[in-house]
Amino acid sequence: MSPELHAQLTPQADAPGHRDRRRSRLIAIALPAAALLLAACGGGSSGGGASPQGSGSASPAAASPGTSTAAAASPAAAAGPPAVIAVTKGGALVILDSANGSIAKTLVPSGVIGDEISVSADRTTVYFAAAHGCTTEVESVPVTGGSPTLLGKGSLPAVSPDGAKLAMAREPSLTTGCIPHTGDLTSQYKLVVRTLSGGGQVIYPMLAPGQSSGLPYPISHLSWSPDGTHLAVSISSAEDNEGWNLVILDTATARYYLSGAGDVSVPVTGQPSTSDSYLREGVFMPDGNLFVSRACCAGVPVRNTSRLMWEVNPAGALVHQVAIGFANLDHTSLDASASGKWLLYLGGDILYVSHDGHTPKQLATGLIAAAWQ
Repeated sequence: MSPELHAQLTPQADAPGHRDRRRSRLIAIALPAAALLLAACGGGSSGGGASPQGSGSASPAAASPGTSTAAAASPAAAAGPPAVIAVTKGGALVILDSANGSIAKTLVPSGVIGDEISVSADRTTVYFAAAHGCTTEVESVPVTGGSPTLLGKGSLPAVSPDGAKLAMAREPSLTTGCIPHTGDLTSQYKLVVRTLSGGGQVIYPMLAPGQSSGLPYPISHLSWSPDGTHLAVSISSAEDNEGWNLVILDTATARYYLSGAGDVSVPVTGQPSTSDSYLREGVFMPDGNLFVSRACCAGVPVRNTSRLMWEVNPAGALVHQVAIGFANLDHTSLDASASGKWLLYLGGDILYVSHDGHTPKQLATGLIAAAWQ
């Protein structure tokens, strides 16, 4: 682990559950306003620190294809981003042409589920989850195509940077007819790290045996640190939209994924009010910082008033704003390219890509997961 990451991962009290305020449609913000907002916030990896006072949110209409003049002015942006691996709402695993969002190749025609897919560092293998009745299984397939290989029960696969380990969630299905007949589901929520060469695995239960939160805290996304020693574990709401959290788990010392030794909750910092804000999802970037979707709520009835797409360090401190979020859309499937210059995320079922913090471009629709190839 790098000295910088070690210094940032100082033990802190577990962050309390944050409230997810139900979304309502906001008045669309015109593209010029969004561009001015991003400029004012200092968005862009070389533009200095952003002011956390800005809302950082825009209307989806503000990021339609062909509207970002800032990205066009960048030589790196003109070269185009890497290809994108995605899962359609119909359950197909596909490769998208990052120039126009069209499907360049179908790897698996059906049965694939979201919210996470993962591509090996050498860009040769895609890991994904598929539903088989009440069971979810992790499989892999070459990017060149071929028959999938079954790896075991689980979902939300994340392959380590060295390609040696695969992290995945193992959770019960809560669909009708599949809910386990037990009074306490919490013991069935686990994080699994599997060694791909030999099949050995380390299991991190949600809580220690005998402990109970009263409610399960499902994993919603997993991401490895660049040195392969830590996992960013995004936790979704437990009940009444409370419980959102982002935990940095030390794979060598942690025993459970929700709390305890080896687990550090990333605090919510900055403005708007941290008491009403939460981290919806977070993934590691190549420099060891985190790309996060920070949501904030207000009003009666409650609603999301902003989605801040920030780069923060593992201690939660703002580095700068890296993309524009949309207050009325849920932001998932965050990913950073190997260079850290290109970001992608879903806003609802819409795929957005952003280069160096410039205005995001809508690339494709009808998706439930995405990742850079």
